[in-house]
Amino acid sequence: MARAPCVPEGSVVYAIGDIHGRDDLLADLHDRIATDAAAVAAARRVLVHLGDYVDRGPTSRQVVDRLSATAMAGFETVALKGNHEAFLQAFLRRGEAAEGWLANGGAATLFSYGVAPPDPWDEEDVERARTEFALRLPDRHRSFLDGLRLLHQEGDYLFVHAGIRPWAPLDRQVEADLLWIRDPFLDWTKPFGPVVVHGHTITRAPDVRSNRIGIDTGAYASGMLTCLVLEGTSRRFLHTGGA
Repeated sequence: MARAPCVPEGSVVYAIGDIHGRDDLLADLHDRIATDAAAVAAARRVLVHLGDYVDRGPTSRQVVDRLSATAMAGFETVALKGNHEAFLQAFLRRGEAAEGWLANGGAATLFSYGVAPPDPWDEEDVERARTEFALRLPDRHRSFLDGLRLLHQEGDYLFVHAGIRPWAPLDRQVEADLLWIRDPFLDWTKPFGPVVVHGHTITRAPDVRSNRIGIDTGAYASGMLTCLVLEGTSRRFLHTGGA
């Protein structure tokens, strides 16, 4: 009989799905995690955020401010990069991807930083918004975004924003797949090696498969931000209240 996947002995791992500008839900879930962790007899506590902190919801700035501040006491924290952070960074570089970003919730992020969204077809207006955004983005926020990681592994679990290319070894994965992949990863039924914990693809409840666990429950619209808790070979979930 195959051994059940587990995290390192003495560790408890909390992984949070896509936040998308809902700082109210993030604050609530952080409180729930702190309460839960206080009742767990683990020497090491790890908190992993799976990316997509910005866009769509109304408080992207507040989310980035919270995540870029001092880590939760008693936790090792890991912040992964999502495709929406990639959108934001492309816009900051030279107004790249303005149309795609604005169509996917980027306007809400600009509003949260006090910047009027541009007409994506007007190059001068795009540059105006990009310049204003760059000036209003605190150095701490920029450093946080620049320091986001693509992958993190804890024992038999691999954490990533979107997923992995199923037939490629972990050391040959490319950033575009880690941030954007869907069907080739979601439809794969064979083992990946580690169990992949991911966000990016919205489901009404956690999507638990033998080879992956999806925890993007559409928090910006549903009101349900989900956290997977891993301890030893056990798995459980914490949630904010759904709609």
